[in-house]
Amino acid sequence: MVAQNKEKVFSGKWFVSYSLIVIGAFIMAGGYVLFISPYKIVPGGVYGIGIILYHLIGIPVGLTGLALNIPLAIIGVRFLGPRFGVKTVVGFFLASGFIDGITFLYGAEPLVENDPLLSSIFGGVFIGLGLGLIFKARATSGGSSIIAMLITKYTRIPLGQSLMIIDALIVLLGLLSFGDWTIPLYSLIVIFITGKVIDIVLEGFSYEKTLFIVSDKYDQIAAKILQDMNRGGTYLEAKGMYKQDPKKVIFVNVTRREMAVLQDFINQIDPNAFVTVIEASEILGKGFRSLGEKVS
Repeated sequence: MVAQNKEKVFSGKWFVSYSLIVIGAFIMAGGYVLFISPYKIVPGGVYGIGIILYHLIGIPVGLTGLALNIPLAIIGVRFLGPRFGVKTVVGFFLASGFIDGITFLYGAEPLVENDPLLSSIFGGVFIGLGLGLIFKARATSGGSSIIAMLITKYTRIPLGQSLMIIDALIVLLGLLSFGDWTIPLYSLIVIFITGKVIDIVLEGFSYEKTLFIVSDKYDQIAAKILQDMNRGGTYLEAKGMYKQDPKKVIFVNVTRREMAVLQDFINQIDPNAFVTVIEASEILGKGFRSLGEKVS
């Protein structure tokens, strides 16, 4: 659960935050109504339960989500503290309203007929995009994440595993309710894509690489990084495992293009160098995106 930050009412930051919540809730609702619910896909969460009840007894999905979110938010405040601010409440009220509103206006037919796989993919994209925008506003979706936090608080189960267990149980409930083995399979696709899209919205696409370079020509490599590439780096003091001789490891973050240039240079001066390349999901600091831009 994301902690709530106080913002001055009607300030620019306030308008941006609530705009993100409104847009995110609408996009997420569209994902459920147009792609997920018509095929009885149950991607966990309170709206997954809502989809089950909607197809079994006709209760609107949004209404079920709202009915579950309100007591869960109260429980969250009672046992976890005041971490569920106004923006979270606004978020799940809007999401529930948009889900039932779009269903009323559009109907219960899928946007893409006779193609549950394509619907699972785009449903995951829409839900992930909507949730990502809500998370960017420092709000949350409430629901099963509150239960997961309670489990984590009173057990030793990590939060990620708790949330996965809860969503898995809801997916299993969908299987038992509809008796169709394809439902949990499509649901897993939605859950996976949703998580990936949320990461992209919050962190952006990664074009940066982290390099660890072990070479006796470390001084020439450092000069290349500092002077030609105008990048910084860090020396890590190390010791070779076999000969126990001291080593200097260069730790540096570069873009993909810079990585190719640097690897070509290293190959020219020291073909025996040892280079480890790691995908950097996010780099904050001078020369890249600043930490201030990240948290603002």
